[in-house]
Amino acid sequence: MIGFVVLLSFIGLICAEAPFNHNVHNQRVIGGHDAPRNAWKWQVSLQQDGYNDGSYYHLCGGTLIDPFNVMTAAHCILSMDASTYRVVLGEYNLYEYDGSEQFHRVTRITVHPGWTGELGNGNDIAILRLADFAYDNGYVAVANLPGPGQTLPHDFTCYITGWGLMDYMGSVPAILQQAAIPVVAHSVCSQPNWWGSIALETMVCAGGDGVISGCQGDSGGPLNCFTNGAWRVYGVVSYGPSGMCNQVTKPTVFTRVSSFQDWIFSVL
Repeated sequence: MIGFVVLLSFIGLICAEAPFNHNVHNQRVIGGHDAPRNAWKWQVSLQQDGYNDGSYYHLCGGTLIDPFNVMTAAHCILSMDASTYRVVLGEYNLYEYDGSEQFHRVTRITVHPGWTGELGNGNDIAILRLADFAYDNGYVAVANLPGPGQTLPHDFTCYITGWGLMDYMGSVPAILQQAAIPVVAHSVCSQPNWWGSIALETMVCAGGDGVISGCQGDSGGPLNCFTNGAWRVYGVVSYGPSGMCNQVTKPTVFTRVSSFQDWIFSVL
């Protein structure tokens, strides 16, 4: 389930494969399993028509944060030409049209001003403005977010979701994957034998057991955690180790949503 990629040189781009006749090319969560249909209604598939031929490829995940805006990773933005992207809501099987999907054009891309293109510097977050209103058709919902500055304790169980690579052999899923993944406290994740100095306090680490992780294709997707009686999106998939995504002491690293609340709301 990693959907992102890599080392620090990681370019977290995620190629994926396509839903129904939309020619979406894709990738998945490692150590995960098929999510129940309609379980993660705020999960989106960010897709790009990179060749301007009408064929869209699953690029990254994302989160619907209000009816007109989707949150994803800045490293997922390969071009600032908004017309090359679309967001698919209510998606489940990338290769089939289930009737639950909503397809939305992107009209504006706002990348965090602190994003430098280096994952270790953080600020790996972007907001996409949709051309039209995302509506509740029974399969789509706006995500809840944590409060400003809110953190989670070490070993708190969350869920990573996405269509990223499922193993180091490059197996890709058609169906949305999910996996339970424990949060790793910053005091642990920033140790030299973990991620060291590139694990910033504006990030959330989760996993690192060598079994569960995000991978190429999961980038930009949510870290879903149940707190205060509701599921909330605490993180945006940012980076992981190159090569095998599920490495011991190299957890999946997420942009910490609670560190960017002011910026998010200023964009909205």
